[in-house]
Amino acid sequence: MTILVTDEEGNKAELEHQDTIEYEGQIYVSFLPTDMDEDNDDYGLVILKVIDDGEEAILTSVDDDDERGEVFARFLANHPEEDSD
Repeated sequence: MTILVTDEEGNKAELEHQDTIEYEGQIYVSFLPTDMDEDNDDYGLVILKVIDDGEEAILTSVDDDDERGEVFARFLANHPEEDSD
């Protein structure tokens, strides 16, 4: 599945879904850019939190470094081939 997202500055990006992860009762989705070369410095896994407001699901950035790190660690556990270290 691919989605088109627009950031706060109006920049659009097409993202391909990689995984859905549950962590501490929250749902997170991870994506990779489809319209960017892997050698680009901005290329990398995008992790977004799903916020359900009762009417629709909203994707939002994960601003807390610890939270983002935990979700990323779970992604790597699900996809060990993605761990480049």
